[in-house]
Amino acid sequence: MSNRRKRLETVGDYLSNFVFIGLIRGALFLPYETRVQLMGRIVDRFISPLAGWPKRIRNNLNYVMPELSASEVKDLTHGVATTVGRMIIEMYSGKEYFDRMYDAEISGDGLEPMLEAHRSGRPLILVTGHYANYVAIGPTLQKLGITIGVLYRPMENRFFDKHYVDAISYFSDQQFPQTKQGVVKMVRHIRKGGVMGILTDVHAPEGARTTFMGKPAATSTVISDLAIKHNALLVPIYGVRQPNGIDFKVEVHKPIELSDSLNMTQQINDDLEAMVRRHPEQWFWVHKRWKLD
Repeated sequence: MSNRRKRLETVGDYLSNFVFIGLIRGALFLPYETRVQLMGRIVDRFISPLAGWPKRIRNNLNYVMPELSASEVKDLTHGVATTVGRMIIEMYSGKEYFDRMYDAEISGDGLEPMLEAHRSGRPLILVTGHYANYVAIGPTLQKLGITIGVLYRPMENRFFDKHYVDAISYFSDQQFPQTKQGVVKMVRHIRKGGVMGILTDVHAPEGARTTFMGKPAATSTVISDLAIKHNALLVPIYGVRQPNGIDFKVEVHKPIELSDSLNMTQQINDDLEAMVRRHPEQWFWVHKRWKLD
């Protein structure tokens, strides 16, 4: 890449980040519920079309859920973009969102096993996806005395990356970038009996050939490998947005039994798939999960 092109990309990253931060800061002046609803509409009506999300969402939906009608696909296209917009401003709302989630209802078959593992000092790996708002579980777990570390993928836009990490740090104890050094630190954290929250629903070029939503989807088995190696309790967990669009409940599902990593990884996919089919508008269909384009 030429120096000129690098400079142009840097300027572009700076300007896009400048607009993004301006929008966030402006929204933060509004009452909490107003800003959440407003950011959902802004992302749906303006940012999503500019980013080309509607086409990608439609392609993904038509690929894995062809039974949906055209009107259902249209509604989901708007619903997904709205979900993303709400998630963004919630994440940047810091204490206001934290306080709401701190008192959120938490339940499920995996709740007691998770608490028992934590009490005994057994490592915990909490698996979730880009569903509703993936930072939602942190504050609720803190109320139960559980603080989590998170593995995150650094943003390509370095201006954006800094404040993104600052934002997620409000909801987690430690943050490990998805780099060689970051993964080493994460493994040490798990080995010491720590708690990790990890998103598993992204395309992994070198991953195993699993299925998701009934279609082939390359998925990393690293998380399952780590659980086996360190005898960690592997627990699917989700923050589920409620019908009012503002509140959440946290669901802790039955732990995945330690077996072989491929089978465990497929079970993780299946668990998330069940959640997506329950509330398809809450999953981030903007991702290239199946690499269709």
